[in-house]
Amino acid sequence: MNGSILDTIGNTPLVKLQKINPYKNVEIWVKLEFMNPSGSIKDRIVKYIIEDAEKNGLLKPGGTIVENTSGNTGAAAAMMGAIKGYKVILTMPDKVSIEKQNALKAFGAQVVVAPTSAAPDSPDHYVNTAIRIANETPNSFRINQYDNPKNPLAQYLSTGPEIWEQTNGRVTHFVASGSTGGTISGISKYLKEKNPKVFSFMADPFGSIYYDYFKTGEVRHDGSCSYQVEGVGEDHINQAMDFKMVDDMIQFNDDNAFTTARLLAREEGIIGGGTGGANVWAALQLASRLTEPAVIVTVIPDNGAKYLSKFYNDEWMKANNYKL
Repeated sequence: MNGSILDTIGNTPLVKLQKINPYKNVEIWVKLEFMNPSGSIKDRIVKYIIEDAEKNGLLKPGGTIVENTSGNTGAAAAMMGAIKGYKVILTMPDKVSIEKQNALKAFGAQVVVAPTSAAPDSPDHYVNTAIRIANETPNSFRINQYDNPKNPLAQYLSTGPEIWEQTNGRVTHFVASGSTGGTISGISKYLKEKNPKVFSFMADPFGSIYYDYFKTGEVRHDGSCSYQVEGVGEDHINQAMDFKMVDDMIQFNDDNAFTTARLLAREEGIIGGGTGGANVWAALQLASRLTEPAVIVTVIPDNGAKYLSKFYNDEWMKANNYKL
C-alpha cells in the first residue's frame, strides 16, 4: 500500500521490444517512464528537487512553484502542488500540445504560453518569462530544471540503479535524447560507474544546438527549436547537461520520431510520446551498427495520450506531410 500518489513514482517496468527490432544479436529494452503518476519521467526530478527545497527552507508552506517547461516537468510540478497545497505557475512554448496544457490546468496550475520563436535572450522566451515571474512573486521557488544539478542527480539516484538492477548488470548501451540533459547525464553517470564500458548514445533533433556543440565544441546561435517534437533538444547550453557522459550522438528529424512512435504503438502496444519514438529510432540505428551481442536500454519518457491531437492523428500527420 502507498500512503500518497507520490509513493508510486519510480520503479517503472523495463520491457523488451518483441517485433520491431530486426537485429538478432541485439536486445533492445525500453523503460516505461510514462507509468509514473503524472505520466512522465519528470516526476522523479520534481519530487527530488521539491522535497530538497522544502528540507532546506527554499520552499515554504503557502509558497508558489514556478517553472519553465515543455509540459512534463510542469505536470509533475502541478501534481506536487495539488498534493502539497502550493500555487503553481508554469511557462511553456506555444508548440506544446493542447492535451499537455489542459493537463496542467486540470491539476490547478496557471499556464503562461510564450512564442516558440522567441530567441533565448528575448524577454518573451519561456525560460526568461519564468525567471521574471519568479522574481516578481513573493515566497516563490523556481525548479530551474535546466541548470539545477539535482536534476541529473535524481536520475543518478533512481533511474540508473533501476536499469542496472532490472538488466542484472547486462546493459551495454544506454540511449536517450536530451533537453535539460538530466536523463542522459544522470543515468549514464550511474551506469558508467558500475561498468565503464557502458556506451552512452544521445539523439538530438535537427534544429537543436547540442549535436554541433558535442562534435565541435562551438555554440551555435541559430538554434531555433522549430522542430515539432516536444521536450527534446535545445537552443542554449545548460548546466544540467553533462556532455562528458555522452560517447556519441546522432541527429533525427520529426518524421523519424513520429513514425517510430506510431510503429511502437501498432507493433509493440506501447503508446509513448515523440521523444520515446526518437529514442527507439536512435536505439535501432545504434543496433544496426553493432556486430557483437549487446543489450541496449532506452526510455519512453512520456505518455502518447498527450499527443492524440498531433502525431497520433492521421489528419495532422497528412497536413504536416509526414508518412503514415
